Amino acid sequence: MSKIKSIIKWTLISLVGLIGILVAFGFWFMSLIPQESRENLASITPSELSYLSEDSIQARGKILAVVTSTSKMGSSEKRTGYELTELSRAYYVFQANGFEVDIASPLGGTPPIIIDDEDMGPFDFAFLNDTTAQKRVASTLAMNDVDPTEYQAVYFVGGKGAMFDFPQNEKIQSLVREYYQSDKVIGAVCHGPAALVNVTLDDGSSLLQSKNISSFTNAEELFLIPDAATIFPFLLQDKLIEKGARFSDGVMYLENVVEDRNLITGQNPWSTWTLAETMISQLGYTPKIRMKTPEENTVHVLSIYEKRGYSDAKKAIENFHVVQKTEIDRTLLAMHSIVAAMQWKIGKSLRLIGLLQLASKV
Repeated sequence: MSKIKSIIKWTLISLVGLIGILVAFGFWFMSLIPQESRENLASITPSELSYLSEDSIQARGKILAVVTSTSKMGSSEKRTGYELTELSRAYYVFQANGFEVDIASPLGGTPPIIIDDEDMGPFDFAFLNDTTAQKRVASTLAMNDVDPTEYQAVYFVGGKGAMFDFPQNEKIQSLVREYYQSDKVIGAVCHGPAALVNVTLDDGSSLLQSKNISSFTNAEELFLIPDAATIFPFLLQDKLIEKGARFSDGVMYLENVVEDRNLITGQNPWSTWTLAETMISQLGYTPKIRMKTPEENTVHVLSIYEKRGYSDAKKAIENFHVVQKTEIDRTLLAMHSIVAAMQWKIGKSLRLIGLLQLASKV
């Protein structure tokens, strides 16, 4: 009996010690993440952003942005809509480069929106405070009322709702077919490429046949929504491959933009900036110079880590601070370390925490 009591005693001591270590680690980990106030950002306007207010470019035409009208994921109670950051950031890239932006949706009117406060930056808050932009997004054009001849390009905004109303919309299919065959630029990000899956060309072939394409991947989808295969009509990566696409499967939650002639697709929200600027290049213009955001800098560091390892990623963080005097988004870096831990990639998680610790010091 005394032996059993001893085992129980030391087991309890070990558990209490482990809990203490985990709690201490948790406090230390959280101390590496800045507790930033967003009060100053919440009131920012487009006129306060130099990228938009300085060195304006003369009018070059119009681009159509298309968002979903779907507010719920199928028969589930999960809320959805279009992703604010995937619209706001592209909207301002287009505007800064001389293009007026109209916003359309399958049904027209006010579309449902998804806002993730943790992902919000100056351009996203500015978009919410932009009177003109908000009028356009509050009364989107119905796709049936869109005149395709008015626009030089079309951009399909992501958001999981797009999986439900983009694929079967005949006006979307018609517009994409017309634009592709006339060499007009087509862009789509994250779930936006759902607009492409049922498009056939005049010769009867699938638009996607042998095209280099990316979108939100199965791995990204199932990590966030384990039962996605039963909620969505299909998994987007699977459907694009089924239709003949050569799918580009990049690293989870890092930028990946794929260009195939006038068809430009991005894997996830972190691909939005580059995708929009790639569209500008495809339209025949050099994109206006823009200071990279802390989020983009972090994605760059994470991409270096994936391609070249910890040592080079560490040097990149030091370079950002010493040479470029730019910032790292430590919250995003912490998120990636947590994702790695949830995937039981403990070594990777610890190395990313090492980068986080470095970023908190420089």
